[in-house]
Amino acid sequence: MARTIPMPRTMIVTGANSGIGRACAAQMREAGENLVLFDRARDAIDADIAGLPERSAVLTGDISRTEDCQAAVDLAVARFGRLDAVIHCAAAHSSAFWTELTAEEMNRTLAVNVTGSFLISQAAARQMAKQGDGGAIVLTSSSNIITGGVGGAAGQGGAAYVASKAAIGGLIRSLARSFGPDGVRINAVAPGVTETAMIAGYAPETKAAQAARHALGRIAMPDDIAGVLCFLVSDASRFMTGEMVIVNGGANFG
Repeated sequence: MARTIPMPRTMIVTGANSGIGRACAAQMREAGENLVLFDRARDAIDADIAGLPERSAVLTGDISRTEDCQAAVDLAVARFGRLDAVIHCAAAHSSAFWTELTAEEMNRTLAVNVTGSFLISQAAARQMAKQGDGGAIVLTSSSNIITGGVGGAAGQGGAAYVASKAAIGGLIRSLARSFGPDGVRINAVAPGVTETAMIAGYAPETKAAQAARHALGRIAMPDDIAGVLCFLVSDASRFMTGEMVIVNGGANFG
């Protein structure tokens, strides 16, 4: 039997100021959910995304800091009384080629993309376990880990980025085992090339070549990916945990 989920639900969306995170926030706002919008740049989260003041709260912070992740959870509970879901899209990009990649850039990319994913999951799952009726968390990986990645440059993911996104697969499987007894699910989405600021440096011919690699003949729009992230925190996915869902328009075989 499906658990009874309070309506509206309360969820944290990280990286809510742009791209896929912004699209997730917009879809959840349209569904009438309570939102805590977490981003490092508060000014970029405008009223159009935040929606009704009684249904939203905005937090500026660094996802790689324990205290900032806990502050997001505390804000959700203080404003709305509980936390039901997390959609985690905040990330750091790195396009450095391996010969140029420094230890500092590698460590910062891992701190944001791996440690940050763990910290927001840890803080959220503690609250969900305390509530006693489960919850859902979805993280964001990348299809680079499936297709072999690229070497870097021209806005494309280099070794630091691809390694950090590959770690998400192991993280969700470990945490799925740990969170399961409390009814807390954790999954991830691995998007393909998506029309966001991350590919702003792509030359037109690079975009065209990427589109040609996809069986569907185009690159993704943020809403294409957001729909799957939102599905994974819905009750429709209630028996999924520890899974990585590839959303790349058939680029594996295009």
